[in-house]
Amino acid sequence: MASETTARPPLPPFTRDSAIQKVRLAEDGWNTRDPAKVALAYSIDSRWRNRSEFINGRNEIIAFLSRKWAKELDYRLIKEMWAFTGNRIAVRFAYEWHDELSQWYRSYGNENWEFNEDGLMASRYASINDLPILESDRKYYWMLGRRPDDHPSLSSLGL
Repeated sequence: MASETTARPPLPPFTRDSAIQKVRLAEDGWNTRDPAKVALAYSIDSRWRNRSEFINGRNEIIAFLSRKWAKELDYRLIKEMWAFTGNRIAVRFAYEWHDELSQWYRSYGNENWEFNEDGLMASRYASINDLPILESDRKYYWMLGRRPDDHPSLSSLGL
């Protein structure tokens, strides 16, 4: 596992462009659905609130993400920067997934992120709501993995 001092550019303080870049890098990481890889973007002692669950540190992040992606099948995510200042970024997002019974969902949410000087996320606070959708209502059809650059954004999709 990377050391705590491994920098993850772009680093704070953020500009509009570097905040947008940081959000896209986070989206790309989560779309890998690789808990160990994703966890490297967070400080060793990172603190999360995800819905009603409180998570502390990379080991708990890996365990949480492993459980999440075992349940949320064919997960595809789009994030969009909402606001930024200094070492903080606010994000809105939506992701699509289905359960083991093939019921599709679109999960909507907001996250508040705080980064340390090395560009590692030290705090993540997420509020998320799940909306059951019909498979025919899906909007995310790219191959699993990174969202293609030409795929519409949340705003372009009206989400």
